[in-house]
Amino acid sequence: MSRVHDMGGQHGFGPVPVVVGGEPPFHADWEARVFALSRALMGAGAFNVDEFRDAIESLPPETYLASSYYERWLMAMENLLEAKGLA
Repeated sequence: MSRVHDMGGQHGFGPVPVVVGGEPPFHADWEARVFALSRALMGAGAFNVDEFRDAIESLPPETYLASSYYERWLMAMENLLEAKGLA
């Protein structure tokens, strides 16, 4: 089953921007914290990479498309922690 994240071969989403060199790994401090939090939670066994990926891919299409990369990560972690009774 194809979900909204699986956009390969679809038309109408415009070009993929390519930045060559010099771009920082994170565009804002909060993105680095979301990245670190995801690694800490996985390391603590709160969820695994497969659960995390599924949580990102399970976001509603309108939310997925309107969100940045790390916004998706944050929402996925929130959903996972709530579902597991850890929030």
